[in-house]
Amino acid sequence: MSKPNTPQASPPRALRWAVAGSVVVMIAAGGLFYYASKMAAAKRQHNHDEVVVNIHPGSCEPNALTVPAGRASFRIVNRSDRAVEWEILDGVLVVEERENIAPGLSQVINANLQPGNYAITCGLLSNPRGTLHVTPTAASDAAAKAKPSMVAFVGPLSEFRVYLASQSSALIKAVTALDQAIESGDLSQAQALYLPARAAYQRLAPAAQRLAELDNSINARADYFEKREQDPAFVGFHRLEYALFQQRNLDQLTPVAQRLLSDVTTLKQQLLAQSLPPEQLVNIIVRNLNTLADVRAASGEEERYSHSDLNGFAANAQSAHKVVDLLRPMLSKSAAELLPKIDQALADFDSELDAYKIKDGYASYDTLSGEQRKQIADKAQALANALDGIDPALGLSGL
Repeated sequence: MSKPNTPQASPPRALRWAVAGSVVVMIAAGGLFYYASKMAAAKRQHNHDEVVVNIHPGSCEPNALTVPAGRASFRIVNRSDRAVEWEILDGVLVVEERENIAPGLSQVINANLQPGNYAITCGLLSNPRGTLHVTPTAASDAAAKAKPSMVAFVGPLSEFRVYLASQSSALIKAVTALDQAIESGDLSQAQALYLPARAAYQRLAPAAQRLAELDNSINARADYFEKREQDPAFVGFHRLEYALFQQRNLDQLTPVAQRLLSDVTTLKQQLLAQSLPPEQLVNIIVRNLNTLADVRAASGEEERYSHSDLNGFAANAQSAHKVVDLLRPMLSKSAAELLPKIDQALADFDSELDAYKIKDGYASYDTLSGEQRKQIADKAQALANALDGIDPALGLSGL
C-alpha cells in the first residue's frame, strides 16, 4: 500500500539566514575583488611612467635613458651585493641623487628635469657612467618663457656667496690644523680636531654636494669603492676618520690629510666659480635634509667610525637657518603665512638636536636608540617638507 504524500517541511530559519548570508558574502567578496583589481590597475598605471634602472655589480641596465622634460621618476633596483648610490649629473653638478640603496631593494628618485644631456652614475665610483637625454616638451618650453624676474634674487644669492666664501675659509683653516696634528703624530689632538673640521664641511655640504667629483674625493664613504677601506681611491674625511677612530693609527696618513687640504682649497674656488640658480638655493637644502631623514639619521653610516653624526646634523641645520634668513624678506612679502610653519619646523629640529648636547658637542650617535634616531629623522623630514613650499611661493617651482 502506498504511503500518503506528506508535505515537505520548510527549511529552518537558521538555514535560510545562512544561505542569505553566504550570498551577501559572495557579493561582498566580488565587490572587494573588483575594488582590489581597480586599485592594482591604478597602481600599475601610477608606476607605468617609472623608469626602472637595475644596478649590477659592474654596470647599470639600461645605461642610456631618454625621458621627456618635466617631472620624472626613476626606480633604482640594487641587484648587487652592497649598498650603492645613483646620481644624475649635469656636467660636474649633481642634479638628483639617492644614497645607500641596500642590496636587493629599490628606491625611487623623483626629478624635475630640464631639456638637455646628463650623465648618470652607477653604483661604485669606478663603474662606467651612463647617459640621460631629456627631450623638450610644450610644457618645458612654456615654463622657460614664464621665468620670474631674477632681480629680486640678486641680493640673497650674493649674500649666500659671501656665506660660502666665509665657511670655505673656515673649513680650510680647520683642515690645516687637522693636517698639522696628523703630521706631528699627535693622535689625540688629531681626533679632537677632526670634529670641528668635519662640522665646517657639513655647513657647506648642501652646496658642495653639487660638485660630484670633488665631493666624492672629500666625502665618499668606503662602501662606494671596490676594496672598501683598503681601496687606494678611498681618501678624504672618512679615510681620516677610519684611521683616527677605528685603526687609531697615523701611519701613512699625512698624504691623505694633505690631499684633503688641497681638495677643500679647490672646493672654495669651485663653489665661488659656479653660479647658483635661484631655484637651487632652497633645493640644495631640501635635498640635504631628505638624505638626512631617509638615510643618515636611521643608519648612522655617515660617521660610522667616530659616531659624530649629531655634529654634522647641527651644521646642516645652520645652513638651513642661513638660507631661510636670506629669503625671509621676500617670503614676508610673498608668503607671510608660510614663515611660521618654517620657523616652527626649524625650532623643532633644533630642539631635537639640543636634547643630545653635552659640554661643547653632542652625544655619540651609537648611544641613541632606534626611536630617538627616528625622532631626528622625522623632524628633519618635517623641515624639508616645510622648506619645499618656498619655491612655489616665490614662483620658482616650474623651473
